[in-house]
Amino acid sequence: MSDITEYIDDFYSHFPSQNGVLPWEITPYISTIISKKILELNTDDYAIAAGIAIHKTAIIEKGVILKEPVIISGNCFVASHAYLRGGVFLGEGVRIGPGSEIKSSFIGNNSAMAHFNFIGDSIIGGHVNFEAGALIANHYNERSDKTIWAQVKGSRTNTGSVKFGALIGDNSRIGANAVLSPGTILPKGSIVKRLELIEQNN
Repeated sequence: MSDITEYIDDFYSHFPSQNGVLPWEITPYISTIISKKILELNTDDYAIAAGIAIHKTAIIEKGVILKEPVIISGNCFVASHAYLRGGVFLGEGVRIGPGSEIKSSFIGNNSAMAHFNFIGDSIIGGHVNFEAGALIANHYNERSDKTIWAQVKGSRTNTGSVKFGALIGDNSRIGANAVLSPGTILPKGSIVKRLELIEQNN
């Protein structure tokens, strides 16, 4: 597929070592990638302990569960009962609403999850907004062949993976209770309506 920068402007500024790597080849190794990134962070700016790095300007409410490795960048807000696991990177100014679960994902600068969202094995651009209850599914529970295919510019591509969520371009909007099926690829500025199901693999 094309370069990730066609979807997310600043992804490589955070993770230059992933230049040229396909999104579904990044997410399985995101824990290792984030663990290495933590070693590069400035301890004057971040509180770092046990594989979790929280910028000193970030706000983490009571009841949040963080499982290493996690990076929470400057001016982020993570609300009560959010659950971050499996390797999570939150860019500058990200807002995670109450009851949301983020698993093995990159969330770009100034993106927001309202509340009760699930984001799994995904790469999300900057200034992306998820309304309440919007989900990214990362696995085909209902299929005997669970291999995930992605539609990239009209071409059906075998990811070779059974666990991949989505690549969502900058400035996209995902409506309340929408579901993005495994392997969803959305260009910059995409709009998904409320209650819409995105199924690109058929």
